[in-house]
Formats: sequence, structure tokens, C-alpha cells
Amino acid sequence: MILSSILRPLVAGLLSVGMTLMVVSDAAGTASRTRPDPLDVAARPTSFTKGWATTGIARQGKQLLAVGPRGLILASVDGAATWTQEESPVSTDLVTVRFTAPKTAWAIGHDGVALRSTDSGQHWERILDGRKLFALLKSSYEPRAKAGDAGAAAVLKEVERSAEQSATPGVLPTPMLDLWFSPETPSEGLMVGAFGLVLATHDGGTSWEPLIERTDNDRRFHLYAVGGQGEERYIAGEQGLLMRWDAAQQRFAKVETPYAGSYFGIDVMPGRLIAYGLRGNAYASEDGGTHWNKIETGVDDNLVALVPRAKGDFLLISQSGQVLAVPQGGLTAKALHVTPTSEIFAATDTGGQQLVLAQINGLRTIELPTR
Repeated sequence: MILSSILRPLVAGLLSVGMTLMVVSDAAGTASRTRPDPLDVAARPTSFTKGWATTGIARQGKQLLAVGPRGLILASVDGAATWTQEESPVSTDLVTVRFTAPKTAWAIGHDGVALRSTDSGQHWERILDGRKLFALLKSSYEPRAKAGDAGAAAVLKEVERSAEQSATPGVLPTPMLDLWFSPETPSEGLMVGAFGLVLATHDGGTSWEPLIERTDNDRRFHLYAVGGQGEERYIAGEQGLLMRWDAAQQRFAKVETPYAGSYFGIDVMPGRLIAYGLRGNAYASEDGGTHWNKIETGVDDNLVALVPRAKGDFLLISQSGQVLAVPQGGLTAKALHVTPTSEIFAATDTGGQQLVLAQINGLRTIELPTR
């Protein structure tokens, strides 16, 4: 299996970064061509810190965390003024980082990796990896398949085939792409990834339950974003796929949207649902996805991040660094004058008039113009 064929363009870019780093390592005189499994090797210290490629970023107060290739985890405690590298138990590529509570953070990525920190990112515990994920899915679906459950049998066949085709047999290379925990009920959470992977937890992430067969996603589109508020739960992915949790049916049911391209992000605000993705497309719904209105962004570039601001305003960030301001309840974005930058994977703010961008050539902080 070639991982670059299964991910959105943004994450695929991460793979090329990882390959470049491997070539550099070889040029420096790697003794053996037989590489240990990145799941078994801790991330190596780097002196580049702020200039190293990063693909995910998150903030809690003045604390910021960023992640990137080869298990990279960076932390800042002063609002992005300075950064330090934290120890990571894996050297597999990390894609996304999220704070799920004041001191609890998660970093997820390739090879089924999910890391958890309970001290704001200083120390990390591996909760899931490709081996544990394979065992989890097999133990969940195999008994049901033997009992005659056709849906479970189909999922089990897919899982076993993926494990067989993996570079390391018995390890699912499925990338984890996004994660969300309920602010109201912190024990409840969801994690999504490539090939329609959906996992749920009811104990704060210590154990996970697969929900692959309980989604309107028979084609196993890749799932890029998950979010919610109150009892609402949403998942977004490829080819216009948006799903909402149906408590009565106990499954994620498809929600029709006006767009057939990939959604890279969703944000559930009080009374408003925002979905955004390819080619500058963004849509807003005030009724949980029954009706949609297009947000006129004025750009044709992929939208990769949404940053909430005061009073219901928010910013949309494009892959090339365009910053678009959308007012509360508004449907027209205003382009802010920001100096162009390199390819962007994620963004957050510092709590003030600054944005921190996770880029292919490292972290960058920019001042937002006064409106």
C-alpha cells in the first residue's frame, strides 16, 4: 500500500517531507538500509525546532503544541515566542494535535498512532498504534463475523487485507486524521481517519470501540474532520461526505450538502455549523445541516483551518496563507492583508492579534491587521 495515495493533498505533502528527511539521514551515513519500525523508535532530537516541518497545531491558554514528521512534538509556554522539543515515544509521522481539556492533549498520525499527554504535552503515552489497532478491530469484528454478521465480515476482510499488505505485516498503517472530545462530557470522544475509520471512546480515551460499519460510508471514503457540541456529532470527509450521529439508529447518517468535493474541516458553533475544504468552498447551516448557505470566500485555494474569534466571528485560512475574516452570521469573507507564506497545514491564534501557522518549512507567527 502506498500511503500517499490515501490522504488529502495536505497530508500527502507530509509524506514527501518525511522522504526528504530520510534521504538526508542516509546522506549523513546511515549504517544499515534495514530501518527499525518507527513505532519502536523514539523521535530523535533536532536542533531546528521552529524551522522543522509541522503539520498540526493547537492552543490552550498560552500553551501551544505542534506536531510533524518523524514523531516531532514541539511546545511553547509563552504564546509561540519560543519553542522546545518534547520527547515522543514514536518516530512515525504525526498529523494532528488537539487539546481536549486544560492539561490533556492528543497527538495522532500515521501507523494508527494516538498519543495522550495529561501534563500539557511534557510527557506522552502511546494509547494506540498500528498493532493495537489491528488487534482491536479484529477482536471486535471476528466474533460477529463468525456469528453470521455480514457487515462485520466485510469490515474484517478489509482489515485483514490491509494488515497483510502493510510494510510490516500485522500493523495497520491507517493514518489517524482528527480527534474530538465532548466539552460537556469529557469521557466521550471520537477519532477518525483514512479508509472510513471511526473509533469511539466512553472512558476518556483509555479504550476505543470501532464504529466503521455504523456509518453511511460504504465506499470507505477517508474521514478528515470530526466535531460536535452538546448531543450533536459530525464527521466530514471525501467527495462531499458529511455525517451526523443519529441517536435513534445508533449510527452516523449522511447529511446532504451542496458540494461534492472533499471537506477538510468542520466547526460546530452555537446555532451554526461550518464545513470547509477544497477550492475555497465553505458552507454554513443554522439547522444542523438540513439547509445550507454558501460562504463567498473569493478564493480558489484549499481551506485548511478555521480559527474562532470574538463574538462569533471566525477566520478561514487557505493552504497558501490567505486569511479570510467571516463576521458572525455573515456569508461573505473579507480578505485580510497578510504577507504570503509557504504551504500551510494548520493554524491557531495566540489568544490575541497573532496567528501561528504550521507550515512545510516550520512554524510562523503573523500579526493580524486591525480591522
